[in-house]
Amino acid sequence: MASTGTGPSKDAGRQSGGGTRRVTGGLFIISALTFAGAATVLSATFDWPDILREPAAVVLPAFAAGGPGLVWTWFATAWTYGILAVPILLLPSVLGRREDPVLRAATYFGATSVVLSLIGFLRWVFVVPPLAESYVAGDAATRTAVDAAWTAQHQFGGALLGEHLGQLLVIGWTVTLSAVILHSRVLPRWLGAAGLVTGALYLLNQGDILATAVPGFPVWDLAGLIGSSTWGLWVAALGAVLLLRRTTPSAVTPQ
Repeated sequence: MASTGTGPSKDAGRQSGGGTRRVTGGLFIISALTFAGAATVLSATFDWPDILREPAAVVLPAFAAGGPGLVWTWFATAWTYGILAVPILLLPSVLGRREDPVLRAATYFGATSVVLSLIGFLRWVFVVPPLAESYVAGDAATRTAVDAAWTAQHQFGGALLGEHLGQLLVIGWTVTLSAVILHSRVLPRWLGAAGLVTGALYLLNQGDILATAVPGFPVWDLAGLIGSSTWGLWVAALGAVLLLRRTTPSAVTPQ
């Protein structure tokens, strides 16, 4: 007799899928909330992100004054954001769309963006401390050399990799996922619409990044704060929807 697909193995598969869905949703929420907490501490203790646009003469003495506590704050900021790679990679399976080429490409964008952002954050753990120590303890010639080294690594690892490419790729993931949601209704349509708006707001922060290389490029000062904050809320909302939603339309197998 042909199997009806309603036996124990089917139930076990559903339970396994539900477990993966809950893990994915929980990790989205954990990453969003813990990163927000670490970033808040960083903002209060190091004037981040405004200090990113200050010269070495301001940044490096302030970093050295922060001591090991500031280094560990950067470490926490990096890896709370790094958690995000795991649910991004799990999401296509949770939505039952592992074979969707559009969502697959978006997943690669999202995971790559996390790696690039990690490089940007972890510079402050592995690259900046010796530069700050040399700058504070050095003479005028040493400070001049360190200033040049600081600018090079800051523009490459920070502005280019972490901010420009990292943000563009995560915006690409957000917008593509939102378009898939709106088209397939695999998740609530409001989540897809909110993702498109969030992506557009976050994209405006590219003006501030490009202005570091192209003087006079138009900048909206609030773009970074509004864009990153609304994107973090959207990620948390995505996690909450996954936690609360029992099944998704495309994940249900017809009987």
